[in-house]
Amino acid sequence: MWQPHQLPSISKELTAAGLEMNPSDLTNLTEFPMGAIVSLGGCTASFISDQALVVTNHHCVYGSVQYNSNEENNLLKNGFLAKSFAEELPAAPGQRIYVTEEITEVTPLITAGISNAMKGDERYKQVENSSKKMVAECEQDKDYRCSVVNFHGGLEYYLFKQLMIRDVRLVHAPASSVGKYGGDIDNWMWPRHTGDYGFYRAYVGKDGKPADFAKDNVPYQPKHHLKVNKESVSEDDYIMVLGYPGRTNRYRVASEVEHQFTWAYPVAKAYREEIIDLIHQNSAVASDKRIKYQNELASLANYAKNYGSLVESYTKGTTLARKQQLEAELTAWINNNAQRKAKYGNALPGLNKLVAQSQEFAPQSYVLSYMGRSQLLTAANKLHRLAVEKTKPDLERQRGYQNRDMSRFEQGMKTINRRLDLDIDQKILAHMLKHYAALPAKQHIKAIDQFFGLENGLNEAALAEKLNNIYQQTQLHDEATRLAWMDKSVADFNNATDPFIQLAVNTFKARKAIEDADKELSGNIQAYRPKFMEALIAYNKAKNLPVYADANSTLRVTYGNVKGYSPKDGIIASPFTTVEGIVAKDTGTFPFDAPKKQLDLINKKQYGVYSKDSLNTVPVNFLGTLDITGGNSGSPTLNSKAEFVGLVFDGVYESIIGGWDYDAKLNRSIHVDVRYMLWVMEHIDGATNLIDEMNIVEMTETAQIKATVAE
Repeated sequence: MWQPHQLPSISKELTAAGLEMNPSDLTNLTEFPMGAIVSLGGCTASFISDQALVVTNHHCVYGSVQYNSNEENNLLKNGFLAKSFAEELPAAPGQRIYVTEEITEVTPLITAGISNAMKGDERYKQVENSSKKMVAECEQDKDYRCSVVNFHGGLEYYLFKQLMIRDVRLVHAPASSVGKYGGDIDNWMWPRHTGDYGFYRAYVGKDGKPADFAKDNVPYQPKHHLKVNKESVSEDDYIMVLGYPGRTNRYRVASEVEHQFTWAYPVAKAYREEIIDLIHQNSAVASDKRIKYQNELASLANYAKNYGSLVESYTKGTTLARKQQLEAELTAWINNNAQRKAKYGNALPGLNKLVAQSQEFAPQSYVLSYMGRSQLLTAANKLHRLAVEKTKPDLERQRGYQNRDMSRFEQGMKTINRRLDLDIDQKILAHMLKHYAALPAKQHIKAIDQFFGLENGLNEAALAEKLNNIYQQTQLHDEATRLAWMDKSVADFNNATDPFIQLAVNTFKARKAIEDADKELSGNIQAYRPKFMEALIAYNKAKNLPVYADANSTLRVTYGNVKGYSPKDGIIASPFTTVEGIVAKDTGTFPFDAPKKQLDLINKKQYGVYSKDSLNTVPVNFLGTLDITGGNSGSPTLNSKAEFVGLVFDGVYESIIGGWDYDAKLNRSIHVDVRYMLWVMEHIDGATNLIDEMNIVEMTETAQIKATVAE
């Protein structure tokens, strides 16, 4: 996962893999193709036309499809297509498109003034304050969103400046029977037959500057957009993905790895599955209740499966043993040289000690986090915290509560009702309070115990009665009420009668104390992790091994080739699946319920110009050797000339552990083939207006003749 500026240093490897352009051309963020790549704030996307048509994954636009759906007009089930600009729908509130324009290293400016004598909270505040000042200066132009991001655990810092487009509209999403074909059953699996694509459009004011939604806004004019290569790719072809991978942990120490896989993932998986069951038990399929939680269910299920598979891969593999071996070798290398020992000798021992401290109160942290799945509890806590933070100068406020955050904060409050059912919300909170009651006594919060009557242990009947009263009395389920609380003072909160507001006020000091302790610990870790990473980088360079930073939601490039793999003895997976596989899997029941029109076309072999000669049919998905993780979803897959040939959307089962431990033999990325996208768009959904809008590199004359004859 290379930073763009690193690419010239691996130019030989890129050329050997098949890149036909100059690697240096990939370093300029405002030129082609980097200028076409955008972030959705959790997913990646790209401009695919000069009218700011944006292509990404179906599961990345899923929240906006859900937001615009109801029982009478279920866009999740039926899909959505705007045949004109006027028919496009507003995306879910808070949806943004971020165009990265500048990346500047600011390490000396952030670390200036930091000394070894500093306490943890002092060090944390120093970095935090320096970052906020830099961001505030960068955001003097309100059209931009800026952030300071650390690399290698704080060894390096970079300032990212992104144009923030606020008017985002839903253009097209296929039916879930295409976009989620295979559902959770096929998630992380191969062979795969999922049409995981969808489209947004970016709008700006008539002056060309970012603006809030308005009917007379016009499409943004991107400086660059991707050409679509209808030929797609073949086995062994060069491919690359440009995107915003979320987070990897390949440089974590062994004690962190062990804790994550033996405790954190199993607990998180269990909590998510319990909440999924609660939602299912209390909402009928396709009901308004279920539609409100459909996006939440998709997220919960995806990560629950991910966590379970991670644990399974870890148990079967040698990740921990190899991590321990690496640390033993690193320690020996450090101790073998007096200068290195003086510089790095205390890095790993000091880091391990602090990691142990962080793990002690993990049970409390997880329970409180999942209690936050109650939207009314979270809303109350955020509203009260806003009142507290507004008593401070803007730069001294907690992130998320500064003036720069208010538009998104308000939109978050507006979105709640489209994703809230009071009965389900109450049941989620009740369930997590039972987990809370089972925590060790020292991890209890007195104010929570008192508020819910848990001082003498759990009485389920009494707790149920208490929650019934709270949900009957609260007014936070009303949008206007929530928005009004945004302008209230701390005194107003202290005098409130709403039970959720009272709970937020009563528990604030305790929650703030936990937060402050976390910052102290984080600040102490900042004294050791950069030094550990510096040692590890020096060790790797001494062995001529490549060094790239863990993913951190910043722009990266990963490259490789179209290639199958052998997941186990006796099994060889080919790199392509085809539309015939859809028919073979189809049962007529979700998640294997392809549209009847699609099945008929496949059975009649009506593929138009999208059949691939070597397969004699339409390819659906293909495998690549690319190094991806969450956040790469929606990233364009480009060929050797940086032409669009598909979208990356998942990885195979064996690559689930790739966030911690990459294996080039088994890690495979899964991509939706552009041929399948275009075939479905043209022949199933009639999205010819979007195809006409794209700049498509036509097939060769020979391929066109063959396609015509076949038709």
